[in-house]
Formats: sequence, structure tokens, C-alpha cells
Amino acid sequence: MTTTTERVEARPRPFTALLRAELAKALRERTAPVRGPRARRGPAEPLLRNGHMLAGSALLSAALGAVFWVLATRWYPPETVGRCTAALSVAGLLSGLGRFNLGDVLTRFVPTAGRHTRWLVLRCYAVSIGASGLAAVGFLFLVPWITPELAFLRDPVPAAAFLVATAGYSVFVLQDGALTGLRRTGWVLGENALFNVVKAVLLGLGAALAVSAGILVAWSLALLAAIAVTSTVLFRHAIPAHQRADRAGAPRPRRVLGYATADYFGKTAAVACGTAVPLLVLGRLGADRAAYYALAFIIADTFYVAVTSMGGSLVVEGVRDPARLAEYGRRMLRHAAALVALAGAAVTAAAPLLLLPFGAGYAEHGSTVLRLMALSALPNVVLGVAVEVARVRRALRTLLLLEFGSAGLVLALVAVLLPPLGLTGVGLAWLIAACALAVPLLATLPRWLPAPPRRPA
Repeated sequence: MTTTTERVEARPRPFTALLRAELAKALRERTAPVRGPRARRGPAEPLLRNGHMLAGSALLSAALGAVFWVLATRWYPPETVGRCTAALSVAGLLSGLGRFNLGDVLTRFVPTAGRHTRWLVLRCYAVSIGASGLAAVGFLFLVPWITPELAFLRDPVPAAAFLVATAGYSVFVLQDGALTGLRRTGWVLGENALFNVVKAVLLGLGAALAVSAGILVAWSLALLAAIAVTSTVLFRHAIPAHQRADRAGAPRPRRVLGYATADYFGKTAAVACGTAVPLLVLGRLGADRAAYYALAFIIADTFYVAVTSMGGSLVVEGVRDPARLAEYGRRMLRHAAALVALAGAAVTAAAPLLLLPFGAGYAEHGSTVLRLMALSALPNVVLGVAVEVARVRRALRTLLLLEFGSAGLVLALVAVLLPPLGLTGVGLAWLIAACALAVPLLATLPRWLPAPPRRPA
């Protein structure tokens, strides 16, 4: 005896129902590859979407930072701008030394830290705040003997602002690293935008109130505002959500100290190179040529910073899915190279026009070095991707070799080419060094970034 349900199922299905079923089946088969790993390409994919967001954050910070200094020169006398600029440079240097590059450590380890994420972030905060704060206090005690021109920092308000600028900037950078590791790159952009907008507003307020150290105070208070807002997002939403998603119970990150030490020394080599080249130009060619080089470097360095920022997304995705690191690396290499090639070509063609607003001397003497440095950004993409791949794999020897090799090669070439060629020799040094590293890296690409196997269509 058959039931009602069996009789209903036994009836022949209408043609329209069969047609709808076949169409639905065909549509599923047609769209199935789109749901696969290879189809998740384009800006919507986390690798490129987050990379674009980080690069955009770097470019936005550079643009808004330029606006801040333009306003500062309009509202404050040159001697005040000079003293505050020097003070902020020292604060940035002390923050970098005391931060131990832990922002990149968070980007590398937060994606797999799971329920230990809060512990890891707070531990990095404590180390960076303590070390950079102590460095700032030590500098304030020694400032009369080190740089008497910055003796105004011994006054209560500038001293407090200097301490906040040093320790606060460490937290600011660490937050960017943690948010990048958590795939919250939109908040990296938001944090940098908030900081730059608030400090411009406070700068105007300080000028209206005739605050002598208004530049330094505006910078410090804007840091506190950005840190307060971002900490709310980080510790109340982003980190708890990341820890709740850790259902398997990720182990506590191990060998963090060794990784942090190697990465710290590698970054220190890059910072030393960026600091030493302007000093070499100043000592050999004088202050005017040093100014022309400095502005060209600021413009060209934007490409370097953008590539490094996009590399943070490669680290995060490579750590999350190591099996696809080669695929991600090659995709980032192609994508970043295309973007930098287009931007570099534009800067190379329009170099005099870009420099002309700063003065005829900048356009006349800085265009060639700007063009050469803009061209060097393209082969630097290869070096940038290789460094990030080494970070994912914890290939610390490779990491140090690449970063020390790049810095040492640039300095050696500048020492050789600067005397006979002037600023043109400096630009050639950056270009030759980048190509000298990119060529062997590309020649050995299948070894350190093997092509992923082709999947069936």
C-alpha cells in the first residue's frame, strides 16, 4: 500500500518543472568554478583589497601630512617650524628604536594567534611603550648637551608633548600592525585619516591661541585621539571576534623574539641608509642640493612605502594559507609592478612640473634624480615581495641578506657615484642597486616563488 507522499512523488513532473530544474542545474555547474579558489581574484579578494587599502592609507597619510606642514609654515615662523620639525624627527627616531619593529611582528603573528591575540598585542604594547618612553626621558635629560637648540623641550608642556609623541607613535604603529593582521585594513585607513585631520584642526587652534609649541602639541593630542578611537575598535570588537573564531585552539606564538630581532636589525639597516644618504649629499654638495634631493626622495619614497604597505596584506594571507603563498606572491608581484610602472611612468614624464611649485631650482636640479628614483621603484617591487615572502617563511637569513644587501649596495654606490655625478649619481645609485637585486631574484623566481600547479578548468 502506497502512501500519499509516495503517490505524489510518483506522478510525472510537468515540463516546466523539469525545465526549471535543468536550468538551475546548468547554472550551478556554470558558476561552480567562480566559487573556487582561483576565481576569487580581483579587488574583492582579501589579498588585493587589503593591499589597496594599506597602499591608499600610506598615500593619504603622505598627502595630508604635506597639507599639515604647508599650514604650519603659514601659521608659524620658520624658527618654530624648524625646532618642532627637529623635535618630531627625534621622537620618530626614538620611537622606531624603542618599538623594535613589533608592528611588523603583529602583522606576521596575529593572523594565527587565535585566543592568544590579546596577550600578544598587549605584550608588544608594554615593551614598546616602556622602551620608547625611557628613551624619550633619557633624551630630555641629555638634551642640553646633545642639541641645545631643542632646550625648549625641557619646559613642562613641550616635554609632555614630546613624551606622548614618542611613546604614542609606537602604539599608533602597533595598532596598524594588529589591524592589518586582523584584516581590518579599513580601520588602518580610518586611523591615519583621523590622526591627520585632527592634528590639522589642532594646529589651527594652537596658532589662534599663540601656543609656541603648537605644532608639537597638535601632533601629540591628535595621536591620543586616534589611539583612543582605534583602541575601542581593536579591543572591543576586532580582537574578541578574532579570538571567538579560534575554535580549534591555536597554540601560543613561538620564537617571536628571534623573528623580531632579525626583522628589527633588517629595518634598522634600511633606516640607516635613508638617513645616511642625505648626510652624504649635504656634506659633499651643500645645503641647497640636499634640499633638492630631500624633496625628490619624499616623492619617490611614496612608491616604496606603498609597496611595503601592500606587502603587509601578502604576509597576512600567506600566514593564513601557507599552501597558497607562491600563488599570492606571484599575484602581488604582477599587480604591484603594474601599479608602480604606471605611476612611475607618470612621475618620470612630469617630474619638472611636480617640482616647479616648490621653486624653479627644485625643478631644474631635482628632476633628474626624481626620475631615476621613480624608475628604481619598479625593480624594488621584486625586492619588496621577496622580503615579505621571507617573513612568512621565517627565512631570517634571507631576510637579513636582502635588507642589509640593499642598504649596503645603495650606500656604496652613492659613495662612488656622488663625487663625479652629483645628484644624478645618487639617483643612479638607487636605480642600479634595485636592478642589481631584482635581476637575480627574478632569475631564481621558480626557486623561492614556484609557480602553483595549474588547476583543471
